[in-house]
Amino acid sequence: MGALVTLDLPDDSPMLGLPWIITFGPLGDDEWEPVVCGPYERPHALALAEAVVAEEQLMAVVEPLLPALTPEEIRGEIAAAQIAAEDEAAQVDQADLYGDFEDVIDEELELAAEREPEPAAPPSRDEVRAGLARIAGLLTSRGA
Repeated sequence: MGALVTLDLPDDSPMLGLPWIITFGPLGDDEWEPVVCGPYERPHALALAEAVVAEEQLMAVVEPLLPALTPEEIRGEIAAAQIAAEDEAAQVDQADLYGDFEDVIDEELELAAEREPEPAAPPSRDEVRAGLARIAGLLTSRGA
């Protein structure tokens, strides 16, 4: 069994409506170029990734595809990611002032494993194609 990594988003996150991609890569000592698939709607991406990693020692990263239209939009996304990383590093530094939280991390992982839903069945070819049509409509209407 492989590993699946994705963002844990609230139910009202606007990112849920974006197209999503899956990047499959080696899990372990194998070395090969990652394979990127998509775009898909998020539920389809998750189900497809789960179906593949359930049977093979692979890592699948499911992430949103940001449909930026200009270099300025791309720069804005990069700046936002850099600021978020700096904020996270500052939070980690502050947490270190108050002690070691290894025990808390183990508890959080156990809680996450308990509430993890059953894997969804992979979508059919027709469902994926319908999702691709919806994504195409979303991408072509953006900025219009």
